[in-house]
This record gives sequence, structure tokens and C-alpha cells, in this order.
Amino acid sequence: MSEHVDVLVVGAGLSGIGAAYRLQTECPGRSYLILEAREAIGGTWDLFRYPGVRSDSDMFTMGYPFRPWPQARAFADGATIRAYIQDTAVENGIARRIRYGRRAVSADWSSRDARWTVRTADGETYTCSFLYACTGYYRYSRGHEVDFPGSRDFTGRIVHPQQWPDDLDYQDKRVVVIGSGATAVTLVPALAATAAHVTMLQRSPGYILNLPGEDPGTGTRDHLASRLIRARNVALTWTMYQAARRWPDRAARLLRDGVAKELPPGVPVDPHFTPRYRPWDQRLCLVPGGDLFAVMRAGRASVETGEIETFTEKGIRLTDGTHLDADLIVTATGLTVVAYGEMAMTVDGHPVDPATRHVYKHMMLDAVPNFAWCLGYTNASWTLRADLTSRYVCRLLNYLDRHRIDVATPELPPRERDLRVDVPLLNLTSGYVQRAAARLPRQGSRWPWRMRHNYMLDLPAMRLGRIDDGSMRFARVRV
Repeated sequence: MSEHVDVLVVGAGLSGIGAAYRLQTECPGRSYLILEAREAIGGTWDLFRYPGVRSDSDMFTMGYPFRPWPQARAFADGATIRAYIQDTAVENGIARRIRYGRRAVSADWSSRDARWTVRTADGETYTCSFLYACTGYYRYSRGHEVDFPGSRDFTGRIVHPQQWPDDLDYQDKRVVVIGSGATAVTLVPALAATAAHVTMLQRSPGYILNLPGEDPGTGTRDHLASRLIRARNVALTWTMYQAARRWPDRAARLLRDGVAKELPPGVPVDPHFTPRYRPWDQRLCLVPGGDLFAVMRAGRASVETGEIETFTEKGIRLTDGTHLDADLIVTATGLTVVAYGEMAMTVDGHPVDPATRHVYKHMMLDAVPNFAWCLGYTNASWTLRADLTSRYVCRLLNYLDRHRIDVATPELPPRERDLRVDVPLLNLTSGYVQRAAARLPRQGSRWPWRMRHNYMLDLPAMRLGRIDDGSMRFARVRV
């Protein structure tokens, strides 16, 4: 026997809890449930437990607009973010709508019944009129793991941050962290607090931005103050991004100059902090309070740039002959990107291959009825876009109710199909994105089939734009 709700949300992380709040406040007549594969609220912030895990966006824009971030710390640690999400769910009665330990593995749409049938890994069945995937875009079961030459010869321990063991002891150990992204620059100062020495080993460097860890004007639940802070940070982030894309050489120089001022004597900017790409071709790595540079100046951490030839019994040998001694190696080699939690989807018995679909308004797929996938921005806080998507889903549901419509299906116009524009879903050159590009939905040539990653344009379009915009096909099934 299956349980039916109007809206089934998949995922109880930051996006899923935000979606639930919007559903119960803006669509109070609609019933909903949340399926959560894990046994706890929090999503990313419950999964990742490696030392120092923190946000890489400021919490005044990554927090919920309806529940102001209450602390002065702009870049919060994982446990604090997890508690914030959990408290939001409990205070708003959302927690009792969550079904834990239910990993959605398939979703089948029936046009005759105008409903989805969702099955979980343990064989339970749920049906819904609208399916909303708040699953993020990476695989939870494991990250991207590289089979490094000689890894079986290493006598120490090898750990991926996504599966950080509770019993891992790194005190007074020599640690090598492989990677140069947000995870690596977060891990290094946290590990360096007790490790004998930490080396960040990177094949190629990334851009690093040193920002204050706290905002002295914050730490209040006052909604007006929170909105002003949020608006200021949105404007600053947007301005920085636009300037970097318009004047990439100047932006790159400013970023490198900022790093050079923080480095200890004898550590050159080139090659260790001179990326091969333009700013924002990949996300910037934020270093709140300059903690990475502080442990480097203290001699507790260092950076090496080079190619790995092989792991050895006692560490890693690079192609230039350099040997890095290690007792522990951390492979911060990235995520495995997947579409909507890897649910196998069908529409009237026909499999949905995400790679053959185009994304509509950054949230729906062409020819897939009554379905949305919550995706955040790559150049700003995830929640800015996630909340716009959830509010648009509510607008769409209310539109269907007002007009007594059962089904809404984005339909790719013939012009878009004939143009054969081949734009990846995510506009980053990062390795984890490029590895998955061929498996993800595509973009078209223009809005609403092109993702703009621009909050200033998306805000009016998603909050005020027409629901019946010529790209959505509507249908009535029940009389």
C-alpha cells in the first residue's frame, strides 16, 4: 500500500527544509512529505564530518531569508550549520513530515493518473502529484576516488574527506592533503593545529580569496538588519563576479597580490598560487581570517605543486623527484556529480536520460511533467537560487490550483531543438564538473532554457515572471 501526498520532497538538507517551509506557508492547502535517505536532517552538513568543515559562502546569504542567520561568524562550521537546519525544521513543524532512512531509487510518471510513483531502496512506495528533488548534485555514497600508482605500497592510512573516520588520529602525524579546492584549503589549517606537519599537494593551484571570518555588524535576529546585510552581501558578490568576468586579468592580478601579502618568506606566488584558468572558471576558495596562511607562516603547513609519480611505502614521490614523507594521506580529489540523487526516472514507461534533456528555468526538465530539481548557484550562495526555485514551485502549484490544471510540462521549442546548442549544465571547468558533464542535462541558447547564474536577473523573473510563458504545456486529466 502506498502513501499519497500532493508534493513529495526528496532530501532533508538545506534545500529540502527550505522547500518544506515555502510549501507550508505559500501552499498551505497542499500536503507534503520529505523522504530522507539518511537518519538525520542536514544533507551535506550531516554527511561531511572532516576537520574544519565549513561553509564556503557567507551564511547571511546561504542562510534562509525567513530565518536570519543569528551569529557574527560569516563562514560557519559544519556542526553549527547542521544545528541551524535542524532547529529550522523543528521550530516550523517540518521535522514531523520527514521519513528517515528512505532512499528514493526510482520515480515513474503516469500521464493517465497524473501522478508519480516513487519507490525507496527498502521497497516502500509513495505517490504524489508533484515531485521535488532537493538532492543536490553529488553522490552521497562516495566521492571521486583516484587510483594513484603505488597506493597499495603506502604503509600509512589513506582517507577521502567524504568518508572521514570517527577514529582517525592525526596528532603529531605527517599529513599530505592532495587537492587545491575548498575542501583542501579548509582541511589544512584544521589538521595543522595538532599534526606534526601538513603539506597541501596540488597538481594545479586555484584562486584564493582571504576574507574576514566575522562581520562585526551582525549577530542579530532582527529581520530588517538581516535583510540589509543579506542585500549588501548579494550586491558585493554579484559585483565581484561581474568584474572578474569582465576584467579577468586585472581580477587575477588582484587575487594573486592579495595572497602574496599573506605568504611567509621564501614561498613564491608562482607556481603555488598562479592558476592556469581565469577567475570564476572555477569557484574561488575562501580562506576566512587567513587561517591557511597563518599555519604556513607558523611553519606547521606548506604547499607543493607538482605531478604525482607514485605513492611509496613512506609517502609520495613527485615526477620531479621530490619525496613527501607522510603517515596519513588525505585525497581531497572531489565529488562525484549526479543528477537528482540518481533516481531512475520514467515517463509513461519510457526512461528519462538526463543527458538528453534540457533544463528549464534552472529547475525543470523538458518533457518531464510535474517535476523540479533544486539547484543552487555556482557563483554565489546555493540558497539564493534554491529559495527562488522553491518559491517558483509554489507559484506554479498555486497557478495549477487556480486554473484547475493537473499537469505542467516544460516543452523545448523547435527553435531550441534545431539550434542544437550544446552547453553543459554547470558553467565551471572544475574537474568534478567536467567528469560529469556528459551525464547531466543541457542548456539551450536563451532564457528560460539557459541558466544565467545571476541573482539580479533571476529574482524578478522567478518571483514575477509569467507561469504561462509559452514554454510550458498544461493539461487536465481529472474532470
